[in-house]
Amino acid sequence: MVRNVRSGVVAAALAFAVLAPAGPARADEVTLLDGIASLPVAEEVRDGYQRTAYPHWRDDDKNGCNADKDVLIAEAIEPPQVSAGCKLTGGVWWSYYDGQEIHGSGPGKIDVDHLVPLAEVHDSGGYGWTTEKRRRYANDLGSDVTLVAVSARSNRQKADKDPAEWMPAAAVHCRYIGEWVATKKRWGLAIDPAEREALLRYAADCPNTTLGYAAAQ
Repeated sequence: MVRNVRSGVVAAALAFAVLAPAGPARADEVTLLDGIASLPVAEEVRDGYQRTAYPHWRDDDKNGCNADKDVLIAEAIEPPQVSAGCKLTGGVWWSYYDGQEIHGSGPGKIDVDHLVPLAEVHDSGGYGWTTEKRRRYANDLGSDVTLVAVSARSNRQKADKDPAEWMPAAAVHCRYIGEWVATKKRWGLAIDPAEREALLRYAADCPNTTLGYAAAQ
């Protein structure tokens, strides 16, 4: 699934991070294997990580909804009702991590996940970012895949794990690692040796996958 424009309260064209069958090469596309090979490899640095250092769920586009609500509205397969203060009622979502259809946006049902978790971002290069750049990552509506609506259960299971430690359902492995690599490319992040080994292992089953990304500003 690719969102070309976040719908409802947001109507801005987006930079993309797309998975597609391999075809005629375009300047903005690379194969999944080439994308993995081009990522720098470095040991992780967890020192100094605090979730509050990545200001998240902000209304940077001043549309009345925080970034997580923007994603929920955009990704709903049956749209929720949006009332004052961007309160969402009802709605239906498809959680691709675990293949679950989620009805309603109440606590414990649907979460908006940072596909590359904030702690992983910090470990992989975010430790050297300014607070402004951390905020832009944490509320990234400029990519279709940095933020994703998934079941609360799968989000809790994933936590801050990378693909060497956690993967979603087997049917979506190619999509997941493609979006993981596209996000790391977009934000100039590194991978650690175990992560690289896992990405290459899973990518071996995705020979026709390409990815595109737009570097974050």
